[in-house]
Amino acid sequence: MHARTLLAALGSAIAGARRQIAARREEAEGEPGFYLQFDIPIEHRDALNGLALPSKGIEIVAVQPFEEGDDVVRSTVFVPERVADHFVKKVEEYRDEEGPGGQPKNQRLVASVVDARLGGVRAIFTDDRSLFPADRQQTWWEVWVREERLSEFLRIAGHLEIRVKEHALEFIERTVVLALATPEELQVLIENSSAVAELRLAKDVPSFFLEMGPRESADWAHNLAERIQPADPAAPAVCILDSGATRGHPLLSASLAAEDQHTYDPDWGVNDSAYWNGHGTAMCGVALLGNVQVALMRGGQVQLEHHLETVKILPPTGENDPDLYGVITAESIAQVERHAPRRRRVFCMAVSSTFALSRGRPSAWSAAIDTICYGDGTPRLMVMAAGNLRTEIQAAEYPDANDLAEAENPSQAWNALVVGAFTDKVTILDEDYFDWVPLAPAGEISPASRTSTLWERQWPIRPDVVFEGGNFGHDGINPAYAIDDLQSLTTHFRPQNRLFQSFGDTSDATAQCANMAARIMAARRELRPETVRALIIHSAEWTRAMRARFDRANFNSKLSLLRRYGWGVPDLDRALMSTATDATLMIQDELRPLRLVRKTPRAKGEIKSGYMNLHQLPWPRDELLKLSDHPVEMRVTLSYFIEGNPGERGWTKRHRYASHGLRFAVKRALEGPDTFQSRINRAAEIEEQGQARVDPGGDDWVLGTLRNRGSIHSDVWYGTAADLATRDAIAVYPVGGWWRERHDEERRWERSVRYSLLVSIRAPGAGEDIYTPIAIQIGIDIPAT
Repeated sequence: MHARTLLAALGSAIAGARRQIAARREEAEGEPGFYLQFDIPIEHRDALNGLALPSKGIEIVAVQPFEEGDDVVRSTVFVPERVADHFVKKVEEYRDEEGPGGQPKNQRLVASVVDARLGGVRAIFTDDRSLFPADRQQTWWEVWVREERLSEFLRIAGHLEIRVKEHALEFIERTVVLALATPEELQVLIENSSAVAELRLAKDVPSFFLEMGPRESADWAHNLAERIQPADPAAPAVCILDSGATRGHPLLSASLAAEDQHTYDPDWGVNDSAYWNGHGTAMCGVALLGNVQVALMRGGQVQLEHHLETVKILPPTGENDPDLYGVITAESIAQVERHAPRRRRVFCMAVSSTFALSRGRPSAWSAAIDTICYGDGTPRLMVMAAGNLRTEIQAAEYPDANDLAEAENPSQAWNALVVGAFTDKVTILDEDYFDWVPLAPAGEISPASRTSTLWERQWPIRPDVVFEGGNFGHDGINPAYAIDDLQSLTTHFRPQNRLFQSFGDTSDATAQCANMAARIMAARRELRPETVRALIIHSAEWTRAMRARFDRANFNSKLSLLRRYGWGVPDLDRALMSTATDATLMIQDELRPLRLVRKTPRAKGEIKSGYMNLHQLPWPRDELLKLSDHPVEMRVTLSYFIEGNPGERGWTKRHRYASHGLRFAVKRALEGPDTFQSRINRAAEIEEQGQARVDPGGDDWVLGTLRNRGSIHSDVWYGTAADLATRDAIAVYPVGGWWRERHDEERRWERSVRYSLLVSIRAPGAGEDIYTPIAIQIGIDIPAT
């Protein structure tokens, strides 16, 4: 009777498994197989080992912990398709054959199994069962990957558009990664891959550190402080303009020298202020360490690549006069540079204001920022926050409230890198909020982040990029709230009382962006500020949640996407490294945007547009032609700084804000030099006439003329490898600007302007190496392998 019951259960499970295997996708990875879950009474759990048979590839992958009231242990094994009938044969032998001592064969194993079934995601979930996510709920999972199968898992996750965080924990037989997916998406993954051993709920929430006592948190902080290796003295710095900082925090003291703390007003001092809730110290923790929680929990040395500087630009109590915002910012930056004039740095400011908002029009403060960044020979990189909503957030109003809250002053600045916030934080473990849900879905805009959706169309895209800014939770009745589980962790300004605090919104995001900028500066000393800005934007991609709101064919949809998320979420690895199928070309150059044309030697002359720069693209023509119709993408980013002219005079052609503009155009397939030049001339002429929505470039670019706002332009072209092989040149050319309208003694028409141009080609899934031929053409040494 027992054998018949088990054979029926196994037969049903294997039939389901065969249907599952038959339906595997073309991109399925690894050996076909399936999961079988067995129930064994707790008193017979020693029989579990008999389920594994390594010689046939049968492996116990998960044993669910038993809970109060359970009378069985549930164990899940992976069974390769080639030995699908293994357990059926075991039961048949138990039924039909006699073993040693006259007992049925396989007695110890078969008699101990009370049930069997085809396993799915629940069968390999080894956490508290009450934590298993609801249907269609996106959640971060700990995915325990079987030995030597990480690459298999990453490939199938990529095909299924399941996001996987870059860091992995390596153990002897398992590798643990974090993946964002619904239960249904993970079910599809395990049906098409043999890589996953078990699943747990990711628990990377800051509550662990926020709830511990003073002594324990001090132990964690001092452990990390001992593992930190400060940056080299010649390393760059993140200079934070905020409420000051508490240098005595054990995680900051080695990277923030006393002489690198400054203040706009000597009467204010340099230390942080309770009036501002220690905001400057919170910024310092993230700007220095990035993900503070990861740094605390990861073992080994933490090698830092940059230092900190601080300037106190906020008074200990009260607020500054809005008319002085620009002056305070400029003088504070000048003070830092006088102290250490040769240090490379990124300026970071998450201080913003609702004063002088006017749908994107420049303010005195934003114009001062543009002047600081332009530098007239000494350009600077400045990272700023787009600002946060300042009122209660109702769940029903998200994300419309974000679109109705315009980015704050001074984010109108053209030359700054303006940062908004998105969130991936959707896990709530705090029992006090057991019935609350996250307000924003994973990959969406953070609930407090502002946008430029209301701005007039001619003004820059804001934010430029988005970084993690935390989430809010809600109970469906009351206003949403930034609970600790959905925030980040950072340094507290009163370490004698508390060492850590939760942190979020665009301040957190801006500090993360500054951290990334400094790390790029440390890795590539030769890069200009314009190039660092370009690399951050060039590396950014929209999340799946963002793309779901995006209709590529719709102009307004594309503009809304940009004005809410910018160019997406940056990635440090993409910013710094090319791969065999993803190569980036970087050009730092200059051109003269204007020229003076005199009809006679004594005539006053007329200022006209200058000449374009033409860059040949060293594409691996042979390799691309071999790929033929394989889909490829090309991304181009052009970054430069302008001199602003903030006077409000209607913004007519003669009174433009920007000194000049630059644009790029890529040579089309079969397009000759003369035709290419004519198309560029026509494009410049159309823009001069104010026909912003006319796109003479056309031709499968995602954004087209939408990219031509502000002083950084980024776009993606999709096509075939064969078509890309003939698109072997890119032009950078000037358009308009107020310099062209001024015959003044400063002779601005004689100035050259710098620009940074990034061009990437990506051939996902291609077998051809496209990076090495490019590197050889431009003289980069290829490491031996």
